[in-house]
Amino acid sequence: MESEFIKVVITDKRLVGPDHGILELKPVDGSELPTFSAGSHIGVRTPEGSMRQYSLANSPLERDRYLIAVRADRVGRGASRSMVEKTQAGDILKILPPENNFELVPANEYLFIAGGIGITPILSMCHKLAADGHQNFRVIYCTQSRENTVFADELETADFAANVILHHDGGDPAHLYDLWPHLEQPTAAHVYCCGPKMMMEDVRDMSGHWPEQQIHFEDFKPVEVSQADDREFTVLLKKSGARITVPKNQTILETLRERGYDLRSSCESGTCGACKTVLLDGDVEHRDLVLSDKERDRFIMICVSRAADEEITIDL
Repeated sequence: MESEFIKVVITDKRLVGPDHGILELKPVDGSELPTFSAGSHIGVRTPEGSMRQYSLANSPLERDRYLIAVRADRVGRGASRSMVEKTQAGDILKILPPENNFELVPANEYLFIAGGIGITPILSMCHKLAADGHQNFRVIYCTQSRENTVFADELETADFAANVILHHDGGDPAHLYDLWPHLEQPTAAHVYCCGPKMMMEDVRDMSGHWPEQQIHFEDFKPVEVSQADDREFTVLLKKSGARITVPKNQTILETLRERGYDLRSSCESGTCGACKTVLLDGDVEHRDLVLSDKERDRFIMICVSRAADEEITIDL
């Protein structure tokens, strides 16, 4: 796993309001970074120790830097807060190469709908289209206030600024942007949406009569890793015979890493499948979004799932 990481340095960090940070990352050794396509994300080992995924906001033509935006989740487990509050220019981070589950498909027309931090992959798409001379796209970007709008300056000064609608609702549901006029009649446009759960659900509802292949969503919202009734349990590692106690407030992956085990992972939110591990014995409370029903008797995602009883045995 460690050999896959790329070491990058934070060359610039900007705070946007109390909860958002924009970080520019460049390779420590001055080499070129792996290429990426618009809509890509990278995995980042946060100062808190967990892996999190962040979309790339800059132009795919750039090879010397990655640009990400982070929102500090005040009710989360601390990973995003550590990125916003505990990093500074000059710090070294470890990242995984870009992956893309939100590809920009060729089309004659695009409608981009973003809310909050969801502008990040869409901004990269806009840079790509503008570089290609493609101007037939519109961006609707909704936030609560100008103060908390990441990349507002970039959007207002970009060569595609005329294509952008910035809307601030002040946190008042009565002032939400009305998306229906843009979605009422299906067109040839491909619609890309990334933002808060409520916005994405609204767009799904309003675009239900559109051709399915024209509607695209990006959602990094993780599964519910921690629950109030979690309790500690034991993991028996078959290969070494070691029995490890997993505390109620930690995952199997986190506990084993603390014990020095080098384990593969990526999202650490039960959505990517990187930490899939053979289950040899015991009942599991599966919390992932990856395993099929048939696989759940034979595998466990150790980043989120827990023992349903006192002990499980895994092939490590």
